[in-house]
Amino acid sequence: MSSTKYVLILLGAVGVGKGTQAQRLAAELKIPQISTGDILRAEVQAGTDLGVKAKEIMNRGELVPDEIIVDMVRKRLLEPDAVCGAILDGFPRTVPQAQALDELLKELDLPPPRVISIEVPQDVIVDRLSSRRVCVTCGAVFNLKLDSDAIERHRCPKGEPNIIQRDDDRAETVLQRLKVYEEKTLPLINHYRRGGNLRQIAGVGAENEVFARVLIAMDPDLS
Repeated sequence: MSSTKYVLILLGAVGVGKGTQAQRLAAELKIPQISTGDILRAEVQAGTDLGVKAKEIMNRGELVPDEIIVDMVRKRLLEPDAVCGAILDGFPRTVPQAQALDELLKELDLPPPRVISIEVPQDVIVDRLSSRRVCVTCGAVFNLKLDSDAIERHRCPKGEPNIIQRDDDRAETVLQRLKVYEEKTLPLINHYRRGGNLRQIAGVGAENEVFARVLIAMDPDLS
């Protein structure tokens, strides 16, 4: 599949499995998973012109403007490992960013993005995340629904285990995060739906089943 160029965007609320599917796609297609958050941190740490501008803006407590984010994405897409495309993680988040991305891809002779929205019912997401526990000592993640005895079996490689439920995994917090996602992302979904780029798939089921749906949804000939 590596001879074909792909630009993929995975949409979906917290807890739908975007990260897992993005990692599998990156390995399958031999293209990088590009996180705008990671790019931003790397540019700031390296002290590049873009990084210096971004740091000054963040130090003022302001959001980094779209043009700086787009410039960072442009720079990353010009790197050798992205010659056949990329999986975009965390970008675009708004319709103006999506429009800027469309122009950028034309400029770089990359195809229009294929956008896959992973859909999982709200109650399933809340159940998934509220059942999650984390060992803050080593970072291991457990799900009480999937494996009720995992915590008892855990032998922390970094010392004394400290298993907690993160505040943002509590049911009431998850519901608020889902509300914010829907409000902010709905215009973006509608933008890609109008352009014919959007495919929606069910994110419930085994990981391999969802991955198979993602691969099918990538077919440009699907109506």
